[in-house]
Amino acid sequence: MKARCVLLALLVAAVSACGSSSPDSPTGPSPAPSNEVFFTAVGASDAIGYGSSSVCIPFTQCPNGQGYVQRIARRLQAEGKQVTLSNLGIPGAVLSPTIQSLGNQVGLDILANFLEREMPFVSRDSTVVTIFAGGNDANAIGRALERGLGGSNPSNFLSSQIQGFGADMRALVNGIRDRAPQARIVILNLPNLAAMPYMAGESADRKRVFQQIAVGLSAQINALAASNVLVVDLMCDGNFLHPSIFSPDGFHPNDAGYGYMADVVYPAVLNGTFSLPSNSCSYMSLY
Repeated sequence: MKARCVLLALLVAAVSACGSSSPDSPTGPSPAPSNEVFFTAVGASDAIGYGSSSVCIPFTQCPNGQGYVQRIARRLQAEGKQVTLSNLGIPGAVLSPTIQSLGNQVGLDILANFLEREMPFVSRDSTVVTIFAGGNDANAIGRALERGLGGSNPSNFLSSQIQGFGADMRALVNGIRDRAPQARIVILNLPNLAAMPYMAGESADRKRVFQQIAVGLSAQINALAASNVLVVDLMCDGNFLHPSIFSPDGFHPNDAGYGYMADVVYPAVLNGTFSLPSNSCSYMSLY
């Protein structure tokens, strides 16, 4: 409850600070030269660095923030780039209206989704767009299954939700490309949520369900690599499961965790350097 109040307060402060301005300005700058980066971040609480020592107010550049988005912006500046950051991250947001409705049916009070509240505001001048989606979605799907929304066939329910997530991710990418056709799109897949500290005290059965969801959502993200999207593979990166990189809630990274995220995302952002995500690895079947 305390964390939710903090996030709501940040959103209220951001709305007051931003007024009625829109990132979709018809009089935006001309196409950027090579030393100029228009960086748009699409995400949830990760984009504002929630869990770090310096949490940002939503929709601000927050130059001293400790989240991975702000760290990447500073690294680009250190490379001599002129960086304009448009941070669209909304705490608690999920990918789509479908997942938002599902989560709200089971009491999660989800405030927003990427397709309706972030994608339409991606700047047309964007040269780089990062996306981190799925953590809140997985929690919503898992909670809905536990509350009986899967009916008599929970396997079909999970399969349907995972396939729907994939379709919505394609819609998000296509929408971003329609708005910013020159942008390099970098997407992070999910680690195995079942092995993260916030699940440490849960039963083996519950861990297996969340593992199935995380692996399924990540597979949908990985498939986008065939569509000229750069996928950063957290699922098969055991470093991202170490307890020392998480904040006390066991779900959000701490400063070290966001630093590691910046390390693995930065090469893709700067020059398109990345490796194809793995189709299988030991971290997909820990439970």
